[in-house]
Amino acid sequence: MLIKPLRNFFILLCCCSYWVNAQQDYVETLPETNQTLRMVYIPKGEFIMGSGSKEQGHLADEAPQHPVQIDAFWMAEVEITWDLYTLFMERSIDKYQNQAKNGNEVALEVDAVSGATTPYVDMSFGMGTDGYPAVCMTQLAAAKFCEWLSAMTGHFYRLPTEAEWEYACRAGSSTAYSFGDTPANLDDYAWYEGNAADAYHKVGQKKPNPWGLYDMHGNVAEWTLDAYDAKQYKKNKKGANNPIALPSSTYPRVVRGGSWMDRPGRLRSAARRGSTKKWKQRDPQIPKSLWWHTDAPFVGFRVVRPVTTPTLKEQKFYWQYN
Repeated sequence: MLIKPLRNFFILLCCCSYWVNAQQDYVETLPETNQTLRMVYIPKGEFIMGSGSKEQGHLADEAPQHPVQIDAFWMAEVEITWDLYTLFMERSIDKYQNQAKNGNEVALEVDAVSGATTPYVDMSFGMGTDGYPAVCMTQLAAAKFCEWLSAMTGHFYRLPTEAEWEYACRAGSSTAYSFGDTPANLDDYAWYEGNAADAYHKVGQKKPNPWGLYDMHGNVAEWTLDAYDAKQYKKNKKGANNPIALPSSTYPRVVRGGSWMDRPGRLRSAARRGSTKKWKQRDPQIPKSLWWHTDAPFVGFRVVRPVTTPTLKEQKFYWQYN
């Protein structure tokens, strides 16, 4: 006689748990603009990182699979758009910093944040700017955007680690894509070589993954914090807690998710890619720009905010003061 009431209580408890987590999503609004950034709550958990040898498209740098523990954080619902990134480049709203601050996690004057130079050519390459993902920035530039956003809002933002990115992309799945093991339904979730018509597209036009994140597969690939090491997973094969591969040089760094230029296999949740100097091949500047990759119109980024705010020293590390 107690089974049904207990079952109903359990269902109610699960629903309440989901409701509480859902309420932790929030919207960051930048002052004197109509620009907002919706942040999705990603719960703490464990997942199996990497792919097995039988997964279609599997590559050696995705093995061995290993368990990873991830602390809770928020992740931007979509990739950072040109609308937001241009505010960072132009710095036209910096004077509104005080009225912009919603949090006290960051004590930083926005004037102290280095700004990206304005590119000498149109880095959108005519593919669109209003509502489209920003591309071609270096990892350093993406990190400095995070620092600027943190100074403007008082909330601490950074790039995701590679492990956080895959955890959020999988959204509780263990399949090749967040929606299944084959790319049969990829058109519903992603812009890629097969449907993008040789260009990126406005963010958030396809279906989201189970955790409400858009464009984790395709559209533009996304920067993470990690150095790229083809053998990194062998070092973590027994498991890891919030792992990060600390960079010791500018190249290679990890990008994730695949892009509008890529075949389906590059869009898998476990697929990895390292940056290269070739992404600056057409940059005529001497020395070459710290801020732009002239030959990487397929790379953008999104931001995360950890639930536990790091120390000031750690914040500077994430913003690439090292």
